[in-house]
Amino acid sequence: MFVKDGTYAKHLFDTEASIKMVDKEPIDVSSSGSQTTNPLSRKLNKILESRLDNDKDMLEALKALSTFFSENSLRTRRNLRSDIERRSLAINEDFIEAFQSVKEQLDSVYDDVKSMNECCQDMTNRLKVAKEQTHDLINQTTKLQNESQALQMKAQVADVFLEKFQLKPDEVKSLRGTRDGTLHEKFFQSLERVKQIHNDCKVLLRTNQQTAGISIFMQSVVFSLEIMESMALHQESAYERLYRWTQNECRTLTADAPDVSFVLCQAIEALQDRPVLFRYSLDEFGTARRTAVVRGLIDALTRGGPGGTPRPIELHSHDPLRYVGDMLAWLHQATASEKEHLQSLLKRCSANDEQIQDVLGHITEGVCRPFKVRVEQVLVSEQDAVTLYKLHNLLMFYHNTIGQIVCKEAALLATIREIQNLSHRMFFNSLNCNATKLLDKVELPPGDLGPTESLNKTLQLLRDVLACQEASVVAFDDKKQDFKQILSCVVDPLLQMCSVSASRLNSTDMAAYMINCIYLMQTTLSLYEFTDTRLEMLQAQMDAHIDTLVSEQASFVLNRANLAQVYGTIQQHQPKQGALSSIQGMDSQTVKTAMTKFDSYLASPDTLILPQCSLILSGRVRDSVKKNSVELICEAYKHMFEAINKPANEYKDPQSIVPRTPDQVVKLLS
Repeated sequence: MFVKDGTYAKHLFDTEASIKMVDKEPIDVSSSGSQTTNPLSRKLNKILESRLDNDKDMLEALKALSTFFSENSLRTRRNLRSDIERRSLAINEDFIEAFQSVKEQLDSVYDDVKSMNECCQDMTNRLKVAKEQTHDLINQTTKLQNESQALQMKAQVADVFLEKFQLKPDEVKSLRGTRDGTLHEKFFQSLERVKQIHNDCKVLLRTNQQTAGISIFMQSVVFSLEIMESMALHQESAYERLYRWTQNECRTLTADAPDVSFVLCQAIEALQDRPVLFRYSLDEFGTARRTAVVRGLIDALTRGGPGGTPRPIELHSHDPLRYVGDMLAWLHQATASEKEHLQSLLKRCSANDEQIQDVLGHITEGVCRPFKVRVEQVLVSEQDAVTLYKLHNLLMFYHNTIGQIVCKEAALLATIREIQNLSHRMFFNSLNCNATKLLDKVELPPGDLGPTESLNKTLQLLRDVLACQEASVVAFDDKKQDFKQILSCVVDPLLQMCSVSASRLNSTDMAAYMINCIYLMQTTLSLYEFTDTRLEMLQAQMDAHIDTLVSEQASFVLNRANLAQVYGTIQQHQPKQGALSSIQGMDSQTVKTAMTKFDSYLASPDTLILPQCSLILSGRVRDSVKKNSVELICEAYKHMFEAINKPANEYKDPQSIVPRTPDQVVKLLS
């Protein structure tokens, strides 16, 4: 379509009219300048002044015009308008023809829509009439649907409630049990289910805010109470059956190594909710195991192990240590095993240690009497103090060992403690009897002034006892107290015996004998701890006897050199008595003769030694006696030297009487 709208046609008509006017009226150029108001002139000027390059509409019109304006002639220019109009008319006719089919189709659509509208209107009217007629039916249907939904919800809630608060038939059957009375895993599950329902009912009774579904069925507290009562009946029946079954099972656990089944552990765990039944069941278990332990001890004493290995303990009754030790070892093993059995039984329970210890004490109580009777027979018949003390330490060791398994209040531990105290008393009774025998029959000192046989035996007994004490597991304070008591029971009677034995000897022999006896006691006690106080006491007594022997040795030398009288006179001399030389026996010749003998002693000091000093067992004591006696002799010589050289004593030429100075004497004797 080359003519888009009426603008192009109008423009072409105006242009054609202008051209025709130009052709009919020739323009006078000379007069155009003056007639500026002429419309034609203005239009021509406008045409001439127009810029066709920028006028798109004109260009489009000319372009469309060029398609059918092929010849530029007068005729064609004059007929341009009619050609354009004819062309426009032809185009409009084409439009009319094209839109005629569209109009026919729109009319068809309109007819269809109108028919549909009439049909819909008819249906609306009919529906309106039907709605008015079925209004009550619809309301009733809606009400029934709502009620159906409510009933469905109630049915669902009821199903959930029954599932949560009621037992299933198979659960009730499992609680009632079978004819053979056995328990299965389903029983414990059902029992747990009953407990859960009972607890849930308690929660429902306590709470004030219930859900909408539950509130429908729990409007009455009576209903909850009925459920709780029903569950309580099921519980009591189930617990009674469980308790009877547990009792029967526990009564069968009398073998040496009982097989505690998993079901029994579950049963004990379930009975925790009934403390009384739980305690009765544990007592039943303890009674069964007590019987088994007593029978096991009797079998171990008389029959031995399976096939005779190990051998019966009674075969070693002649050996007290092994006999008592085997019984204690068996008791320790049995106690530990019973504790393991009990812990295995209660492994699923929250039982405290006190309950376990009570049952364990009840189990081990049965062996107390047979064990106590046999050990007491051994202790009463045994006379050896060392064996008694070893038994005491053995009992103390197992008392501490078994005490780590059972509580302090257990009957078995109390029995061992009682027997231990008895062994302790028997031991000290044996020591006291030995001391009494020592004092009843005192041996005379041997010729070499050494220890007597009874002293050696008693010291050997003391060494054996103290060696046992060193190896014992007694507490530090108890061990110290035992040492003190043992030494009092042994050392004091020994000293008393030695004193009585030496009472008939002269002072020198007594000193040497007592030094040897005390030295032997010191040698024995120095090997052990806690003896410092006793060693100090013995050392003080030994020092006293050493001083006696030192004095006797010094007196012996002075007597052999005839200086004892001279030294005694010098010590007792007073200035008012006059000159020392004027006293009888103190003249220069007599003193000089004595000094000559003393010189002989200085030449060979070993010739003047008491025989008793040579009999001393300790080399250290012998050296001490020799050293101290030499010091006394040197001190005496110094006094005599000073007295003789003193002018008041009127000795002439004192250097000839005492030619050696005290320092020279000390040097010779050192």
